[in-house]
Amino acid sequence: MPSTTGRTRCRDTPPPRTANNEAETLRGFLDYLRTSIAAKVEGAPEPQARTAAVPSGTNLLGLLEHLTHVERSIFLGDNVTDWPATFRATSSDSVADVVARYRATVEHANEILDVCTDLGAPVPRPRSNRPTPSVRWALVHMIEETGRHAGHADILREMIDGSTGR
Repeated sequence: MPSTTGRTRCRDTPPPRTANNEAETLRGFLDYLRTSIAAKVEGAPEPQARTAAVPSGTNLLGLLEHLTHVERSIFLGDNVTDWPATFRATSSDSVADVVARYRATVEHANEILDVCTDLGAPVPRPRSNRPTPSVRWALVHMIEETGRHAGHADILREMIDGSTGR
């Protein structure tokens, strides 16, 4: 466990101020969580960023790698056949690689979302042979999924180097 004397306390970023419409509120909170988890993983020291800190094997890089796959599945139509495997970054991936891949995926997902005007319509995936959820369901699911794992990342990062805050 890291010493409390060397803690890095980041200033908390408040939740987004969004417009009053549902789409902007959902997108604003999803982007807020996406930014939070990427910042939590960015700059984490090796090898601790990939070292399991809990019995389940959860680690910072694995969390962000998993979220990359979830974003790609939900918004881009990628077919994931082994969800447990998505929680592992490859040994050749650096922290910067995983963060960059996540951010590129988010950017691509946002390009898809930018053309969505009806939250009740199916996500316009570029490729998929699976049932497509509504844009509303996809946004709410990604808020839930990203928020859950951002909470895990908060705890793991604090265990690694004492860094706290969003």
